[in-house]
Amino acid sequence: MAKKLRMHKALSMCLVVVLIATYSMVALANAERVAGEILISGNNINGQSPLVKVNGEAVQSGRSIFSSSTVVTPNDANAIINLGKVGKIELAPNTTLALAFSENGISGDLLSGQVTVLNAADTVNITTVDGNLAKLNPGDSATATSGKAQTTGNTGGSNGLLWGIILGGAVVAIIIASRTDNNRIRIGGGTIISPSR
Repeated sequence: MAKKLRMHKALSMCLVVVLIATYSMVALANAERVAGEILISGNNINGQSPLVKVNGEAVQSGRSIFSSSTVVTPNDANAIINLGKVGKIELAPNTTLALAFSENGISGDLLSGQVTVLNAADTVNITTVDGNLAKLNPGDSATATSGKAQTTGNTGGSNGLLWGIILGGAVVAIIIASRTDNNRIRIGGGTIISPSR
């Protein structure tokens, strides 16, 4: 009887260990990993689209990309890395970027070339070879020429403001002109005589 009881306890312990191991594997398998998509554009050579290297492997447009990947673009192609709601960045030709991202943001080490932020949920942090940190917003670029990051902002906002003021003034002038109840316009200091009926 005691032998059977020990056997049942041992079997029960083995079953508990198997269940714990199985549920840990399921939990690890369901851990969501943020992935992006790489889109490549450039000159087709001999009817083939240009290839970008990700971690040393030549990839084509539409390939999934994960964090901690090193992306290298050739001299005849650029690559857009679409990370969904996290953001989207563009790598110019001849660019090498060690990319890191999560659901909280994008960062990377720019070894050569240029990176432009197309859109992002948060500031994109790019570090150059000499250690400079460029904090980029949508429309900004960082280049790694001479080991320095050059950040250029989008200047389209000031032009939009100017056109908004001009358009607003025109609308106000039209409203004022339409509310006047006569058809006489006084230009200069002279007297205007309307034709009689």
